[in-house]
Amino acid sequence: MKADNNFFLAEQLKSGKVGAYEFLMDSYYQILCAYAYTLTNDHANAEDIVQNVFTRLWINRKNINPNFSIKSFLYKSVYNEFVDDYRKNRHVTYLERKYLESLDTVVQNEPENLEALINLVNSIIDSLPPKCKHVFLLNKKEGLTHVEISEYLDMSVKTVEWHITQAFKILKGKLNSNTKPILFLLFGFRHRMNHQAKIQPG
Repeated sequence: MKADNNFFLAEQLKSGKVGAYEFLMDSYYQILCAYAYTLTNDHANAEDIVQNVFTRLWINRKNINPNFSIKSFLYKSVYNEFVDDYRKNRHVTYLERKYLESLDTVVQNEPENLEALINLVNSIIDSLPPKCKHVFLLNKKEGLTHVEISEYLDMSVKTVEWHITQAFKILKGKLNSNTKPILFLLFGFRHRMNHQAKIQPG
């Protein structure tokens, strides 16, 4: 059985063939976990998302449309699961909702595009000047405040702000308007989640 034999695979799933389901798991589980990790930055959460997607796929297998790409369906389902989890567990601001809607358009037809865009953003970040990259990731990935970074790296708050501003200028200069919401996905969500984790009572 080949992963690109979409119609045959879908028909096998609809008829309840366990072998077809196991084939999909073998073919896509790891790559979908890697994709989910780019969204969540958490390995356990990424696996939970993918497991939920495969569970729902089996439960709703009779509703599968053989004319739709199973691969695209799986990617889209992982993305939807991530968004649903985010909305369910956190208060979503107006700005976050608008960015989520923008991201919906990115993955509407070919959700793998989102993974490629995330990889592009990460490659641009990797190419930032070392100090600029370090400060940027401490703030946007680790969730440290400007003051905390200033104390940690023994530099002024203004210097910290300058590095972060420069990083965003470089990123926005290399991304078009359709891909800029990816910055919010990568750093807006994570920064907010890290901040919330810090203020949770111990």
